Amino acid sequence: MKKIEIMLILLLVGVTMLQAQHSRNWWNMTTDGGIVWNVKSGVAHIDHIEMSGTQVSTIVHYGINNDGSLFLEKETIFPMLRFHPNKTKSHLSHKFDQGIYPPLLVDGTELQEYPKSFYIKGFVKIQSRTNTPLVIERTIFPSVDKAAVFELINLRNTSSSACKVQIPSVDFEEKTDPEKGIYGEYTVRAQSDKNGEYTINPGEELDFNMAYSAHRSVIDPYAFSPAFEFKKREKLIGELGENLILDTPNDTIDCEFAFAKIRAAESIYDTKGGLMHGPGGGSYYAAIWANDQAEYINPFFPFLGNLKGNESAINSYRHFARFINSAYKPIPSSIISEGVGTWHGAKDRGDQAMIAYGASRFALAYGDKKTAEELWPLITWCLEYLERKKSDKGVVFSDSDELENRFENGDFNLATNSLTYGGLIAASSLAMELHKHQEAEFYQKRAAELRTAIENYFGANVQGFNTYQYYEGNTTLRSWICYPLNMGIYDRKDETAKALFSNALWTKDGLLTESGTTTFWDRSTLHAFKGLLAAGEVNPALDYFAYYSAVRLLGDHVPYPVEAWPEGNQRHLSAESGLYCRIVTEGLFGIEPIGFRTFRLTPHLPDGWDFMRLRKIRAFQADFDIDVKREGKRLRIRVKENGRLLRDIDWPPNRELIISLN
Repeated sequence: MKKIEIMLILLLVGVTMLQAQHSRNWWNMTTDGGIVWNVKSGVAHIDHIEMSGTQVSTIVHYGINNDGSLFLEKETIFPMLRFHPNKTKSHLSHKFDQGIYPPLLVDGTELQEYPKSFYIKGFVKIQSRTNTPLVIERTIFPSVDKAAVFELINLRNTSSSACKVQIPSVDFEEKTDPEKGIYGEYTVRAQSDKNGEYTINPGEELDFNMAYSAHRSVIDPYAFSPAFEFKKREKLIGELGENLILDTPNDTIDCEFAFAKIRAAESIYDTKGGLMHGPGGGSYYAAIWANDQAEYINPFFPFLGNLKGNESAINSYRHFARFINSAYKPIPSSIISEGVGTWHGAKDRGDQAMIAYGASRFALAYGDKKTAEELWPLITWCLEYLERKKSDKGVVFSDSDELENRFENGDFNLATNSLTYGGLIAASSLAMELHKHQEAEFYQKRAAELRTAIENYFGANVQGFNTYQYYEGNTTLRSWICYPLNMGIYDRKDETAKALFSNALWTKDGLLTESGTTTFWDRSTLHAFKGLLAAGEVNPALDYFAYYSAVRLLGDHVPYPVEAWPEGNQRHLSAESGLYCRIVTEGLFGIEPIGFRTFRLTPHLPDGWDFMRLRKIRAFQADFDIDVKREGKRLRIRVKENGRLLRDIDWPPNRELIISLN
């Protein structure tokens, strides 16, 4: 007991030290669910955020220059306007900086902007003072369903005298080489909807708008209505906020959860190959990956109940199923270019394990028998592929892992084997729902055998911790030692938790990929939080999770989880936001789908919290709430379905129960 108490104290001290290192929160939460950066004079800072619609994505770089003036640049990506050779990154993109339009003139003076505040809630709003009597507000967002990004500009006269404003005409157009385009020539445009001289009286306002768009040149340009487009964007954000609502004593976690839902659900592209969820980041669009989509985000979408999200998940598995073959050659890691190409550059990364696990978990949570039957052949093929890759020691071979040989992974790695185990467990539950009892028992038996093999092959003392070696002969701690926890293997959870939060792996930016390096990938940090919370290692995992949430929501790069550093400059890849949400659904609340209307529920109410609620959960084709309250040393758990009380239970902490919906 003393040892545990000392370890807890040391870990809490570590969290405090990390908070001190990251003490500057640039942003604050607002009462309407957004975040705001109120600019202080003499402070320069530049950040970037990605926002997406079904036909476009934009990475907005914004901030304050050294002289206090506005920095603003918009990179627009058009995923379905593609070029030869039609590879992963062969899409049209264009950068628009402030030079795209000449400066406004106010009473003959060039208007200069000095931001007072930046606001984010699914769009970016910038409020600035100027060197004139006007204040200016810019609102930037992508269209929900068109290949365009918009900038709404509002000018307000705060003086006691009328101002004459000269708005320059902006009519930029650039055409691409028709020989290079998959669909011929493309036209990129930037246009304003007002120009000329206007008078703004005291207290009055003037609005005008910019549209940044692209289209195939053989098609006439579209006549956009930016105000209508903004209403559609607001409607989308509102709908996402009305489902899967988290309520805890930690409003920072609640807010980051709400933001993560936006990024997780917006990055879905309407391609000729159907809806495809894409990571984004300026590089990864109109394509799917076995890790980002099949494993990470697809199992989350049923909980959110987002129509496009669920359809994109089903569509991704259909695409992977195209590559089932009798020779058991691996399914490509990625299906690219709207479904017409593939990428398999790192060979088998454990992709079949990712697909089997993700498809089984999705099918259970989606709760539709017809869809499950459609996915079943893909699941069983992947599991048979993995069985054929087993060594005489019972572990599964893969050429690499999802980090694609950036780090050593040996011939048999912990991630592939943990995912295979998770896939077998979920497939067994799915088989029972499909009345395939023999297959269910068969997969349970294989899972038990693999669990023993994982312990015997990977269980090791690494850098003083009785945790896992990532591959045979591995002598340095790796962040992916959290993978067994994610799949319900808790044999080494205590030492694994200590290793993950030790100085060897934990930093102010989350987990290092490997001790002794400076590289971090958020996905491993997110996996670790989910696994530790699901394993009941709530304290101090919650403290680290709260710290991480505050950094990502309110720190120097906001408001979503990121991909990695130094690679990619911490891009806001979308699937990481799905992983963040799964920390709550599967970690904190311990929800594990085991049937089309049935799930395990193991609430892990942290010390210091008296309650936590998750409302409007849309998994299992349902609409239900989970309310957990502390009553002395026990928990009061209430489950409501369609607003009616389904279960009211007095329950011990960290114990699982089975919930069956009507």
